[in-house]
Amino acid sequence: MQERKARFVEGNLFRHVAVMALTSSVGLMAVFFVDLINMVYISWLGRAELAAAIGYAGAVLFFTTSFGIGMSIAVSVLVSRAVGSRDPAAAREKATTGMALNIVLGGVFAALVWIALEPITSALGATGRTHDLTVHYLAIVIPSQPLLMVGMIGGAVLRSHGDARRAMMMTVWGAVATAALDPVLIFGFGWDLTGAALASVAARVVIAFYALQAIIRFHGGFDRPSLRQVLADAGPVLALAVPAVLTQVATPVGQAFVTRATAAYGEAAVAGMAIAGRLTPVAFGVIFALTGAIGPIIGQNVGAGRMDRVRRAFLDALIFTGLVIVA
Repeated sequence: MQERKARFVEGNLFRHVAVMALTSSVGLMAVFFVDLINMVYISWLGRAELAAAIGYAGAVLFFTTSFGIGMSIAVSVLVSRAVGSRDPAAAREKATTGMALNIVLGGVFAALVWIALEPITSALGATGRTHDLTVHYLAIVIPSQPLLMVGMIGGAVLRSHGDARRAMMMTVWGAVATAALDPVLIFGFGWDLTGAALASVAARVVIAFYALQAIIRFHGGFDRPSLRQVLADAGPVLALAVPAVLTQVATPVGQAFVTRATAAYGEAAVAGMAIAGRLTPVAFGVIFALTGAIGPIIGQNVGAGRMDRVRRAFLDALIFTGLVIVA
């Protein structure tokens, strides 16, 4: 029962915002940092087309990840409202239907992207050997999109219950798996880009497994999903998810245009942009994390009818953002 308490309807809101954002950022930073190290490993191979392929693939994966972030925001809103209104049965129901919907939608989305990999990669400006390497890398990673969705929705559910630590550790363990497997698969087995792709898939398996077992052990688990309930909740989920997804994918769409423009200057330029693209999230990981961290705090207080705390949480989030950027 202690684990299921609505933690954000009482206590200092600025502290809640800071704790949620910082713990979420640790997990994100772990993933971003390992992604950066992955780029370092690839660059050590001394082949510009490999680094460029990672750059092109990163633009596509940024898009698919943003889709998952938008969907997870919708689920966190519904679950946190139920937690705030002290209704654990409703929280479990929303977590179940949200997870089921996102596995299905994530699978359909991954299938569409996978089918269109060649034209998407060509549209980004990749040509020749770099184009083939990019498609090869994405063809391995994209089918694991449903696993990524499980991890993202699982993390959203954990944060909705105020379980910042386990939501953080979920991504930390995924990063550890990548860091351990990357040198073995890339250098040990000599699999180059294939090894990097397989390490990313393995990390997604670890993240999904950790998220599911944490929810089952500490937050009431899931119901058996029924088609009727999933369809009933599809409306509220999509009403929140569509604008959230559109907001999230705006940035990767912009990056895709930049990638296309950069491609005219050769593989070295795309590789350089790919490296810069992996430094930026490391620098501003706390800001990126706040996107998913503030939702559960506001959601719980909406569920509890504490609109004064909703307004204060939003203001404290703005103050926190300003402090982080200045620092």
